[in-house]
Amino acid sequence: MEARRHVALKESIRSIPDYPKPGIIFRDITTLLSDPRAFRRAVDALVHPYAGGRIDQVAGIEARGFILGGAIAHQLSCGFVPIRKKGKLPHTTVSMAYALEYGTDEIEIHVDAVKPGDRVLLVDDLIATGGTATAAVNLLQKIGAEIVAACFVIDLPDIGGAQRLRDMGVEVRALMQFEGH
Repeated sequence: MEARRHVALKESIRSIPDYPKPGIIFRDITTLLSDPRAFRRAVDALVHPYAGGRIDQVAGIEARGFILGGAIAHQLSCGFVPIRKKGKLPHTTVSMAYALEYGTDEIEIHVDAVKPGDRVLLVDDLIATGGTATAAVNLLQKIGAEIVAACFVIDLPDIGGAQRLRDMGVEVRALMQFEGH
């Protein structure tokens, strides 16, 4: 039954070839989000392993991580913390730079977003190279969070991001995998 549920979820993902550049297949979760049953099944599947456990905050990576993270935080009855691109948060922040394919970027979090020792679940829609996710883990740990796990709807295992997180000692959960880029 569990495998069938994930197959149905996988079918709700739209694949767009040659976006954002030739040779890339973009995995679009907006089709999953617009399907109420698929969205509910995805959130439930991400929540299930942590229901009844102690999660203090769910941290969502901009932007689709906000959508998923807010729903997950609601289900877990805990707070939600946004991790945003530099310059988007209004209060005092802590930032972390990370490498992109061509250059660097920076994410930030409010300096008081979590308390030291808070157990945090990191959420985003997809893990590819892991650059943003590893920066988010480092950022959360810098302000004292304990990372319980990093959760994603989609893992692109051929690119290696989930393994990068595992190598950092972070549990990784993904609802489905797509081969290739």
